[in-house]
Amino acid sequence: MKLEQKIEAVLFFRNEPVTFAELSKLLDVPSEDVKLSISNLQKEYENRGVVIVTDGESISFGTSPANSELIEKMQKEELSRELGRAGLETLSIILYRGPVSRREIDHIRGVNSGFILRTLLIRGLIERAESDGDPSTMLRAGRSYSYKATLKLLQYLGVTEREDLPDFANAFKKIQEFVKTSEPDE
Repeated sequence: MKLEQKIEAVLFFRNEPVTFAELSKLLDVPSEDVKLSISNLQKEYENRGVVIVTDGESISFGTSPANSELIEKMQKEELSRELGRAGLETLSIILYRGPVSRREIDHIRGVNSGFILRTLLIRGLIERAESDGDPSTMLRAGRSYSYKATLKLLQYLGVTEREDLPDFANAFKKIQEFVKTSEPDE
């Protein structure tokens, strides 16, 4: 399999920016090969609906600027819809457990939460930051992100801090217990 295909697979699976260094380490190739492959991918995607976006250190999929009107229309429709059960479930995990990684959210929910997280980010209900997590986890997974509630969400809910959420201590404790009992023994 070509390096470009592997990079595409990683970007699709991660559904968030990935650093060149992460790709180099994950794919066990020199960073120069990664940069060359990214350049090749950018050329391949030039006249497509999807583009490769990079800031010189990280890479991600994005939508082509030529489709901005369509994407804006879809985004307005998406934002006008209710969050639904999956959105509320994910938001609750972030509120009561956050900051929390996508991996932890997926584990608690038992399903991939990438689309829901994107929706919550777009709505300004959550924010993403580089995780300051366990160094051993960081080495295995590369750079990861954690998600937490925004001040906008707390204002909307009428609380001044997370601990003011209904039954916060009990819910936090139950989530902690669930995570502990559902983790595989190492």
